[in-house]
Formats: sequence, C-alpha cells, structure tokens
Amino acid sequence: MTTGVTVSVPAKVNVQLAVGPLRPDGYHDLANVFLAVGLYDRVTAAPADTLRITCTGPGAGQVPLDRSNLAARAAVLLAARHGRPPAVHLHIDKDIPVAGGMAGGSADAAGALLACDALWGTGATRQELLGLGAELGSDVPFSLLGGAALGRGRGERLTPLDVGGRFHWVFALADGGLSTPEVYRECDRLRGGPPAASRVPEPEPEPALLAALAGGDAPALAAVLAGGTNDLQPAALSLRPALRHTLDTGLAAGALAGIVSGSGPTCAFLAKDAEAAHALAEALEASGTCRAARVTTGPAPGARIV
Repeated sequence: MTTGVTVSVPAKVNVQLAVGPLRPDGYHDLANVFLAVGLYDRVTAAPADTLRITCTGPGAGQVPLDRSNLAARAAVLLAARHGRPPAVHLHIDKDIPVAGGMAGGSADAAGALLACDALWGTGATRQELLGLGAELGSDVPFSLLGGAALGRGRGERLTPLDVGGRFHWVFALADGGLSTPEVYRECDRLRGGPPAASRVPEPEPEPALLAALAGGDAPALAAVLAGGTNDLQPAALSLRPALRHTLDTGLAAGALAGIVSGSGPTCAFLAKDAEAAHALAEALEASGTCRAARVTTGPAPGARIV
C-alpha cells in the first residue's frame, strides 16, 4: 500500500513580464518569460478519510489550511475529473517565500496535482495536468513544466525556451505581500485609466532577452533587464516605494541587474557568479532594506516525484 507521494516543485522568476491592453473581461494578455529557480516546496499526498491540509516551514502561518488553499483546490479538481472523492492529506513543506511574487501557491497546486495523480493512480496525461493547472491559475502550468518558457494568454499557454547556461540569482524578501490584482489595477491607472490602458500595444517577448537565455549570457541578460522588462514594476514601486531602496542597494552592492519579481514584493538580482551572489546577499541583509536574502540558480526542473 502506498503511504504517500512527495513532489518537489520550484519557485519562479519572471525575467520578462510584458502586460498587454486591459481586456473587457478585466484580464490582460501577457508575454511572460518564466525561469524556474532552485527554491523548492515539497508537497506530500498521503491516504486519508477526508481532505486535510497541513503546512510547515518559513511563512507557514500565512498559508490557509482550508479548501481555499490552491493545493486543496487542485486535489478537488483532479478528484472531480476522475469521479472520486478528494480524500487525501496534503502536507506542504514550504521553502518558497510566501506572498513573494515567486508562485509559491501555484507551485503547491502543481505539486498537489502530480502527487495526487500518483497516489490515486488516475493516470492523467501531462496535457491533462497542464490543462487542470490552467484552470487553477495562470502560473500553475509553468510550475509543472519548469526550466524556462514563454507564457501567452494569461501566462498559461506555454512554449518551452532553451537556456544555454546557469544564472545566479539573489532574491531579497520584503515584509508583507502585495495583492496581484491591486498591482494590475495600479498598472492600468499609471497607463491613464481604462480607456488608455485598453489601447497599449500587444505584448511580445524581447528577442535580445530570449537570445541571452539561449546563450547562457548573464551580462547580456542583465543589459536587457536593466532596460525594464517587467511592466508591473512601476506599479509595484508606486504601491511600495521602499522597494526602490532595495533595488538601489542591490545594484550598488554589485548586482548585474535588479528587478521586481512578478507583481512583487520580492526583488530579484542577477549576479555574475556564485561568489558574487553570496556577497550580494550579505550586503542586502546588512542594509536593512529587506527581511532576508536567498541565493539560488536557474533554470530548475519542474514538479517531480522525489
């Protein structure tokens, strides 16, 4: 009898987040270049009489333990699709920062899909899991895929991208979160409100950024990032001006480039190598401009059974 299935699933950074016009349904089309990085949550699915969620690790107290949890919703969705009750104990061991713009909740949903599929023997295909992921949230399919990918639509329609090397990153974690819907509303406001925000150009990936990823060229990637690849960054900085101090501190400490990760409030810094990344993390933590700094690399593999 299977006692449990554990899945490891990575965090992500958006090396490009191009936000298109405001649509009538309130969403935006995106050109979203995802890179999975080596900070992982572990989701374990074990037999149970009913659906139960537990969580440990940094920030666990902020994670809901009811059916609003995205991992719980993933289990319910997969069970409903295969005509079975969602009877499972999901334990989430957190290491991805909570409410940090690094897709921790989406990662947990992807982990739950893969773990429950294996535990229950539902035999879901990769395409079925990706489709269920897209129903749960825009970032969930990428958490299953990992590596690097271009996301279209809301970010859920993925095209894998080549990455020719390993990139060194430092993530500066902020106190408190930022509401993603609020950041999008602020983006639209800064663009002149709904009429003007509906007329911005369609989003496209930056060719120089894709070339830098394919070539494993950190200085070239930094040059593109420095030009501004996250259309949500001005909105995040408007709502949380202190993030500007974090970005300035990281750049002054030797980062090749610094960006707000997704809708924030985490700031992501590209470093030259591992030694530079550790020195940068120490400088950021000593500066008092962030709660903590985490060092890692990308790309990283997507959700996988361990």
